[in-house]
Amino acid sequence: MSATPKKNLMLFSGRAHPELAEQVAKHLDVTITPQSAYSFANGEIFVRFEESVRGCDAFVLQSHSAPINDQIMEQLIMVDALKRASAKRITVVMPFWGYARQDKKHRGREPISARLIADMFEVAGADRIMTVDLHTAQIQGFFDGPVDHLFALPVLAEHIKRTYADELLAVVSPDSGRVRLAERWAETLGGTPLAFIHKTRDPRRPNEAVANRVVGDVEGRLCVVIDDMIDTGGTVAKTAEVLLTAGAKDVVVAATHGVLSGPAPDRLAACGAREVIFTDTLPIPDEKRFPTMTVLSIAPLLARAIHEVFDDGSVTSLFDGNA
Repeated sequence: MSATPKKNLMLFSGRAHPELAEQVAKHLDVTITPQSAYSFANGEIFVRFEESVRGCDAFVLQSHSAPINDQIMEQLIMVDALKRASAKRITVVMPFWGYARQDKKHRGREPISARLIADMFEVAGADRIMTVDLHTAQIQGFFDGPVDHLFALPVLAEHIKRTYADELLAVVSPDSGRVRLAERWAETLGGTPLAFIHKTRDPRRPNEAVANRVVGDVEGRLCVVIDDMIDTGGTVAKTAEVLLTAGAKDVVVAATHGVLSGPAPDRLAACGAREVIFTDTLPIPDEKRFPTMTVLSIAPLLARAIHEVFDDGSVTSLFDGNA
């Protein structure tokens, strides 16, 4: 008996960010595989797929938003269900890698939780991971398999170029650790000047930083403050304040992941920035939005990457060979 192998792409979505999954499905011209997913009274999660997944190329999309542990556990359960139902290949699509900030030990007796996340998905049955703008690029090495590390920079930078084409720009890193990313931004925006904020942070007090001074020339320029994520908004709010004090004409904030915990929306709305730009890797509900916020869709980028992986193409080609 002989048979011609055929490939079958199937898209699966967790309950964290169904709007993003619908957009990705629309760009891929597929439908999201129907499933039953619910939580028991004690918080346990149950998932069952309503169609056969045997031999399929499965892409499991879930945003690790709050409550983050529930979203991660649901995605793990989905991967386990697919493995036990004989899916041929399972690609975990996590636009935001949960626990990515815990990527190393700052002091003794601390965990490396970003590695633990990778280990759990590997044990669950994931063959591949796709993610956007990791907190640190070396997290890719935590997973013993292919990791497609996508960049939101083209999406964000295109909006900046289109909206502020006539402005004199400067790219500002909120700390010295983001200078390499700022260099790529400056190159993409046509060789704009660079600056960064010298700041101090106490590792024993999370989500707190002190912005000290601006290193670089920002006077009279529209400063584009870039970061991978904004959580409580304290660092970015202080950065905008320091830049305006240093003579910046205006401030625009661009970040990939809008975590936006606690007082973040109020801080960002009142920080003096002309515009705060995010992608929708994480769901941003209406109550966390404010007039100067812009949310760009990451779905086209995810869909193109999924298509390249399914078609055995080149994900690197999506970023002009610079991925």
